[in-house]
Amino acid sequence: MNKKVIRAYLFGASHDGTFNQKHKTFRITQANKDWLKFLKKCFSKIGYRSWIYKEGKNRKVYALETKAIPKLPKLSIKAEKISYVRGYFDAEGGIPRKIDQWFYIQISQKSRTELLQIKEILEDLGIRCGKVHIPSVKIDPNYYRFFVSRKSHQDFARIIGSWHPRKKKIFKLRMKI
Repeated sequence: MNKKVIRAYLFGASHDGTFNQKHKTFRITQANKDWLKFLKKCFSKIGYRSWIYKEGKNRKVYALETKAIPKLPKLSIKAEKISYVRGYFDAEGGIPRKIDQWFYIQISQKSRTELLQIKEILEDLGIRCGKVHIPSVKIDPNYYRFFVSRKSHQDFARIIGSWHPRKKKIFKLRMKI
């Protein structure tokens, strides 16, 4: 992987993180630290240090923190666009965890504009998607999502896929890729 592809992935994945103004660090938290270990390797490959720690004694939450501030690189080639969407999906996407559940691929976020951009990239890659919509106005009128069409599940898994250990495993199991 070249550095531009890694940067594109990290920028997509950064949607799961927050910036600490006081310490000038960027932070991503997860219950499972395997993805954080992968992100740490990615940061290292582009020349940034990062560290992982457990948050609190009684919580099963881990944090990756870094001084690197992911910025959107110019997505000039197809591989960079795919990597960006993959990172975004790994941060904000969802697929069922249980094998007996109906299979779906969704991406959700507070920013409708970002989702429309992700959807546009997917559709340019030939991956069909549903409408960006609000799942529940009562629960959160500023929360949006869209689903990847069932007809495009195989294409999404093959073209975009996932570098998130849990999601990658589910794709291999459910999509037979």
